[in-house]
Amino acid sequence: MTVDSPPTTDVPVLGDDPFGTEVLTDPYDFHRRLRDAGPVVFLERYGIYAMGRFEHVKASLIDWETFVSSRGAGLADFAKEKPWRPPSLLLEADPPDHTVVRTAMNGVISPRGLRALRERFAAPAAEIADRLVAQGTFDAVTDLAEVYPLRVFPDAVGLREEGRENLLPYGGLAFNAFGPDNELRRQALATAAPVQAWIWEQCQRENLTPGGFGALIWEAADRGEITAEQAPMLVRSLLTAGVDTTVYGIANTVYGLSRHPDQWELLHRTPAKAKFAFDEALRWESPVQTFFRTTSREVEVAGTTIPEGTKLLLFLGSANRDPRQWGEDADTLDIGRRAAGHVAFGMGIHQCVGQPVARLETELVLSALAERARAIEPAGDPVPKLNNTLKGWASVPVRVAPA
Repeated sequence: MTVDSPPTTDVPVLGDDPFGTEVLTDPYDFHRRLRDAGPVVFLERYGIYAMGRFEHVKASLIDWETFVSSRGAGLADFAKEKPWRPPSLLLEADPPDHTVVRTAMNGVISPRGLRALRERFAAPAAEIADRLVAQGTFDAVTDLAEVYPLRVFPDAVGLREEGRENLLPYGGLAFNAFGPDNELRRQALATAAPVQAWIWEQCQRENLTPGGFGALIWEAADRGEITAEQAPMLVRSLLTAGVDTTVYGIANTVYGLSRHPDQWELLHRTPAKAKFAFDEALRWESPVQTFFRTTSREVEVAGTTIPEGTKLLLFLGSANRDPRQWGEDADTLDIGRRAAGHVAFGMGIHQCVGQPVARLETELVLSALAERARAIEPAGDPVPKLNNTLKGWASVPVRVAPA
């Protein structure tokens, strides 16, 4: 439900468009005003409630019974309008249905499987790092962040070589579709049909190589843990969120470190800190900035009553820079910070199921780069890549000095 005005006069009202070009390009001033306005704010442009403080964003993500996902993780309310595609079994479902598929996916992306992937992912990371450091200058997006995940992740899933270029536009489409009916969403949906058809074809059993995540999902169907109808949709979920968010995460991390040379120096001295650097970069510039929930009942949050059936926009990126949680230096990238507990991957039962793979990829390629480059700095102006849900870059030129 969206409303023209809040039913109570005590909730702060903001007129900003969080899906406008200005906020999508640089959201942080808006985030500050959102947090300072109060725990719960009414966004009059869309007739929805919003939260930007860490405490309340985290609590809402955890309380899946009150703030449900099954009515859509975007602005559209699935109880009132048809989704643009069949809803995600992981992201747009609640227990008990969600529990069944989540349990199956936890078995597919297992610690044992990740240990096997580490060896397979390490060699390409070293090879790419060698090449980029030898070049001296490169684009952290097009030469690194879009290259490495697209080389290793589709193999892990079990995709064929042909057509992998469709993965990035499909991810962009899926995340743009969470937003309102703006130009970004319309453009994404207008070009969706051929990409969607390719993605769905790859999700079928006969198109997946043995031993990959996709084949393991189908094996779970054979065991009766999930249905044959659910299997391709779970493969689709991996392909939706398994590439774009990792691409954005790697690029955002390199972007941040290139603008904080002292932090790169720390990482170069101790490349094993790569996983901590990634966590801090996820906090500092979260790839996934927002997700929606819908209230299943009337609920009071910090003195504000939110009606049943109301859309609520949770600002993950704002929560991850909330000084109430992270201190007055929350806007500073500090790889020594204890950044664990951020909400960049969500929180609670809907926390990103593929995050262990994203963490492994970034740890390997970032540590390989840090071992080989003693310094990194900007080599030009970055170019933003606008998306209704994601925060990141189309281009991040950097220059490195070899170790």
